[in-house]
Amino acid sequence: MKSKIYIFLLLIGIQVSAQQQLTDPKTDNFIERKIETIAENSSEDIDFTTVFEALNYYRERPLELNIATAEDLQQLYIVSDFQIAALITYREKYGKLLSIYELQAVPGFDLQTIYQLLPFVKVSRDLNRLNISFRDILKYANQEVVFRSAQVLQEQVGYSEIDSASLAENPNARYLGSPQRLFARYRFKYGTFISAGITAEKDAGEEFFRGSQKQGFDFYSAHFALKNIGRLKALTIGDFQAQFGQGLAFWTGFGFGKTADAMNVKRSAIGLKPYTSINENLFLRGAGATWAFGSLEVTAFGSMKKVNTNASAIDSLSQDIQAFSNFNLSGFHRTPNELLDKANINEQVVGGHLAWKKRNLNIGFTFADFQYSAALTRSGAPYNAFEFNGIRNQNVGFDFNWVFRNINLFGEVARSQNGGVSATAGLIASLDPKLSFSLLHRRFGRDYQAIYTAAIAEGSRAINEYGTYMGVNIRPSRTVSISAYYDFWTYPWLRYLVDAPSNGYDALAQINYTPSKSMDMYFRYRERIRARNTTADFDELIDYPLEQLQQNFRYDIIYKISPSFKLRNRIEYVRFNAIDRKIEEGFAVMQDVIYKPMMKPLSFSFRYALFRTDGFNPRIYAYENDMLYSFSIPAYFNKGSRMYLNVEYSLSRSIDLWFRYAQFFYTDLDQTGSGLTEVGGPVRSDFRIQMRIKF
Repeated sequence: MKSKIYIFLLLIGIQVSAQQQLTDPKTDNFIERKIETIAENSSEDIDFTTVFEALNYYRERPLELNIATAEDLQQLYIVSDFQIAALITYREKYGKLLSIYELQAVPGFDLQTIYQLLPFVKVSRDLNRLNISFRDILKYANQEVVFRSAQVLQEQVGYSEIDSASLAENPNARYLGSPQRLFARYRFKYGTFISAGITAEKDAGEEFFRGSQKQGFDFYSAHFALKNIGRLKALTIGDFQAQFGQGLAFWTGFGFGKTADAMNVKRSAIGLKPYTSINENLFLRGAGATWAFGSLEVTAFGSMKKVNTNASAIDSLSQDIQAFSNFNLSGFHRTPNELLDKANINEQVVGGHLAWKKRNLNIGFTFADFQYSAALTRSGAPYNAFEFNGIRNQNVGFDFNWVFRNINLFGEVARSQNGGVSATAGLIASLDPKLSFSLLHRRFGRDYQAIYTAAIAEGSRAINEYGTYMGVNIRPSRTVSISAYYDFWTYPWLRYLVDAPSNGYDALAQINYTPSKSMDMYFRYRERIRARNTTADFDELIDYPLEQLQQNFRYDIIYKISPSFKLRNRIEYVRFNAIDRKIEEGFAVMQDVIYKPMMKPLSFSFRYALFRTDGFNPRIYAYENDMLYSFSIPAYFNKGSRMYLNVEYSLSRSIDLWFRYAQFFYTDLDQTGSGLTEVGGPVRSDFRIQMRIKF
């Protein structure tokens, strides 16, 4: 008790100065920076709804630190496992926090971490209102409805006029539906205890309430979920995610890759969670539940859904699909050919997870059984020699996570039905308040077979890769931080477009400098070497891999010129050397203007960028501000300019509107896109409008 009083009096003494520091305005950039950091290693249009939704929800309704579980804190993507363990230990030792500023007394919580946490957490005086009642649910629940429409403004070939004879000869020469991309969603949420909702989406080119889509949208997703109700830790009905261990045996949904945060090398499995994104593949459909019996947690789940595949064998009489060559992950159903791949195979998944959890030690066992209504028969290409083929597969995995003082050890080993094994293990150590270190070693067997994996690696799947990752974070002063990693790997077997065993490395160094509350900048250098088959015509009978070197240089600065206006500048240069070709270069310069006034209904963000590259290889990806639950990370290549204007207007406390216009203008192209997405002329622009109604 005396220790608690001492801490409280100490905090009163430093609260004024702390408040001046902890209200750092750069926290306004955190969500954008977090999404961009995660997206850096991806060249795909990945849906980041899961990450953004959690951060945005807790920003609007901060997480109560005095009752937050380890799983709740993990969803913030801010604190490490040993910081979470330290906070829980602190609560058990000293009781509930009296003020948010008491975080400064928790071991391992530096000011930088607290800066990032502040917008998303709170310490409430009402610490006993933890019971759920129907009245509370009606009074405190958060409900919202979102509608969005997006469209490329120029006419694309897929929507242009065509005579009936030509269309009858080639039905796939045009899209069946309209050029609008439509999105609708309803979400009900009561704290972290209850969630329910429905999401619907129609891609551009898909029909809507007619033809092949008489039911309206092409994709629907719905869920109902409970969490932390007595012994019931989680219950999900409908569409959900299941994530266990380090992503080797079973993991659906989002999983980040290597990022500029060198400590971000550990998967934080969330177990069962409702699915709210629009990716049409990476989810389960059925039900799952987790029960807690003291230190033991038992999870069981089952899923039955239709998946999109490329059929390779069809029964001539029944027209049933007997075999398919691969999964179709695009989610597009715009032409008769694409509709043939839609929901043509049944996928059944049954699994579970058994976990023994103590404060600083978690041990888990995962089991998953997959069965399809037709046999997967991949092509006979040599790189497919060890891939899964057949109707049924099983995966089992053993995982652990141990926090000892300032060291976090973690790992998983998994085995597939054919005997293939993959394993990963790592550590994160806070050696000093100014120095952290991470190490990750992985050994993924070439014959390991799994459908849903998301382990941290160079490749996108936990197969055919041996590698070691080393990272370091250094904070020499309050204004300077340095993050760096080096990752080297070997592929023991062939891969797509790599017709021999190969190796490579990925190295990154970033220096952040924050001289004041109104300025934040960083410089980044990244170098990667990867192997690809040569394109030189040395011998038409030999197709062998050569190394490709890519170097990225970036300087980024954000500074406030007033409480409402921020400016952001970025310069990026890419150098690409394919060894058997000439060196290709890319360059981009961007200027952002961001206006977000306090207590006013209108805000906007604007970007103008100039870019020039020698082709597609040295392309530059850049995250763009967008409307709520929508994301843009376009590739800049060839020669031209890019601009966008994103406007948000609050009609009232419950109704928000967004408008977005974006445009590419190319000075070296007479048309953009290809095939049915081709647009005549050098301009390609799109317009989006969105409305959110909150209850």
